[in-house]
Amino acid sequence: MKINGIAYRSVWRDQAGSAVRIFDQTRLPWAVEELRLSRWEDCAEAIRSMRVRGAPLIGAVAAYGVALAMEADAGTLDPVLEALNATRPTAINLRWALDRQRSRLHNLPPAQRAAAAWAEADAIADDDAETCRRIGENGLPLLAEIAARKGRVQVLTHCNAGWLATVDWGTALAPIYMAHDTGLDVHVWVDETRPRNQGAALTAFELGAHGVKHTVVADNAGGHLMQHGEVDIVLVGTDRVTRQGDVANKIGTYLKALAAHDNGVPFWVALPHSTLDMRVRDGVAEIPIEERGAAEVTEMTGRTADGRIETVRVVADGSGAANPAFDVTPARLVTGLVTERGRCAANEAALLAMYPEKA
Repeated sequence: MKINGIAYRSVWRDQAGSAVRIFDQTRLPWAVEELRLSRWEDCAEAIRSMRVRGAPLIGAVAAYGVALAMEADAGTLDPVLEALNATRPTAINLRWALDRQRSRLHNLPPAQRAAAAWAEADAIADDDAETCRRIGENGLPLLAEIAARKGRVQVLTHCNAGWLATVDWGTALAPIYMAHDTGLDVHVWVDETRPRNQGAALTAFELGAHGVKHTVVADNAGGHLMQHGEVDIVLVGTDRVTRQGDVANKIGTYLKALAAHDNGVPFWVALPHSTLDMRVRDGVAEIPIEERGAAEVTEMTGRTADGRIETVRVVADGSGAANPAFDVTPARLVTGLVTERGRCAANEAALLAMYPEKA
């Protein structure tokens, strides 16, 4: 995708040497700053601090972290894999990417591991970019059909599932970009997505840079918009999908699914193959939900009128805060899944028919 007309991926190899570059997403949308990651510890910190976020992207960055570790000391494979896997618990793509590196490297002599790890990380990144492009192609007909009936299509999305959350294109935003590029009249309602405001900061930044019409709304406005016919389809990404089709995504997604169900609005989830976790059946009972620091709830960061970036407290002194980062939407509330192989229902039979090799 592009910023100021220049094509970027969200992680790329540094041409100057053994390192990768990312955008510091904690600085967006106020500043577009690149970070150079030259050690595996840099990759771990970037994931943990959410300088990179989004399930597919953190998997790719972790894979590059393994390559950096193998270049520094090829004997550290197992402890590095364990340390990177511990950075964030909910998104399954992280473990998927690290498992790929483990399978590729474990039986190789140490002298061969660095080159193989770089090649595998590149393959993971390329796979994600192509997978997301295909998700866009498979989701586009959903928007085109609505536009053909109504003249335009209004989409509500939650959190950020665009190219900043993946290596390129995005998951839920990929069909939107393709709809815009083919000339469909598409408008996106962008949930702010408290407490880290990934919608207001990242999704709005992406859509604006690409020229897609959008409006940022408070997280709790979605139900109201649906009641008044202002939402044609809800389209979100996901951090993990279970064997029976339950969907873990940013906190607040479950409430959007309930509102969509009550108002007869289709609720679609876009995901790459790396987000499927066939080892888990009951998402509510089995998916670990990351609990992040209270300060993300009690404080907010923004730009003042004179251009300064400031953090302020928005909660009464003495009040604590809980901060579950994700929730689980049961499969019964999901209209369908958009994958790189096509669209399917959110149930075990449909997922196994789409991905028989995962049985």
